[in-house]
Amino acid sequence: MKSTDITREEMWAKQHLSAAHIDYAIWERDKQMLHRMSAISRSCTFVVDVYKLRYAFASTNFVDLLGYDSHKIATLERQGDYLESRFHPDDSAQLERLQVELGKFIYSLPIEGRNDYCNIYSFRVLNARKQYVRVISRQQVLEQSRNGKAWLILGNMEIAPNQKESDQVECTVLNLKNGEMFTPALPSPAPISLTQRELEILQLIQRGLLSKEIAHKLCISIHTVNIHRQNLLHKLGVQNSIEAINAGLASGLLD
Repeated sequence: MKSTDITREEMWAKQHLSAAHIDYAIWERDKQMLHRMSAISRSCTFVVDVYKLRYAFASTNFVDLLGYDSHKIATLERQGDYLESRFHPDDSAQLERLQVELGKFIYSLPIEGRNDYCNIYSFRVLNARKQYVRVISRQQVLEQSRNGKAWLILGNMEIAPNQKESDQVECTVLNLKNGEMFTPALPSPAPISLTQRELEILQLIQRGLLSKEIAHKLCISIHTVNIHRQNLLHKLGVQNSIEAINAGLASGLLD
């Protein structure tokens, strides 16, 4: 989730929303409407309060459709990242990067055009049967502050009709004013550059050798091996040897 240089929350905070420009009486009215809508709709509805940087609402459909904990849904504003905890871990990282990239695009627009977009995502979530199912999630501005900044974000999530096997998050951006659509592309991650010695040590770690054994095989000190190991972890962005091996395989550095 922290694969970007800025988080969604930091991106939202760039708006510098002020309590002086927000009327929570409007939200109380909207909340009553959403409760009525959720009683007749089969989609899962949620609202994010950008000013408070937290969820403000989730419909009971999350319980019925996906089997989520009813208490946590009813008190979602106090549950932190409960919804995100149900996302497929690989999809969470992609979603975060997409949302940040879309945020950069939105904030590059004149303020009067920033709230005209609906972001449509397709990704995997865990259901009550411990199975990952693909969902469609549509997100758009529900309410603006008095000076036109996005305040409440409305989301609708439903089971995707096409349960295709894919590890890619799909995203389409719809302009609600003119119907134009585009698909954003994630920037390619910077290539991982290892020295020949670091790569050699990574390959030996993959074979199961310990630092002492690596030092003996390469005729170098254990201290030198450990420095190389720390450099490897840093460059691969991982915490331990198992993650380093997985990152090496994913990046093509290891066979």
